[in-house]
Amino acid sequence: MSGYQLAQVNIGRLAAPIGDDRVKDFRENLGRINALAEAQPGFVWRATGEGDDATDIQPYEADPTIAFNASVWESPEHLAAFAFRTDHRDFVRRRAEWFQPLDAAYLALWWVRAGHRPSVAECVERLEHLRAHGPTPHAFDFRIRFPAPQPETTA
Repeated sequence: MSGYQLAQVNIGRLAAPIGDDRVKDFRENLGRINALAEAQPGFVWRATGEGDDATDIQPYEADPTIAFNASVWESPEHLAAFAFRTDHRDFVRRRAEWFQPLDAAYLALWWVRAGHRPSVAECVERLEHLRAHGPTPHAFDFRIRFPAPQPETTA
């Protein structure tokens, strides 16, 4: 155990306000998909707002159509197993129905010390760093990953 866990943030610009019928399937399945995430091996934590989801979290005040999701996992493999090998994969496939295309990165991954819970501001900073600099150990994506930091040793 390295003492580190994987944090992730992903955002999307909704095609319609969260209460609109055009995003009804997305909205009505959030609870089921969130419960599925929490039941997965390697799940550690997920951001929630006033309710049991993050629909009221506004990472960008200037754009209230941005949907926000952040979580912490034991490893990239655990996150990928949930995202691409459970019913969540159907949400990934249907993304274009509910979200407008973004012209920049919408997902960032980074390592945090075990027990750390990233703030909304930290999530935005990591995503903006990835957009500005491409994948680095500070913020990366699934295609270009970086290993967890090595534990510090004292001499």
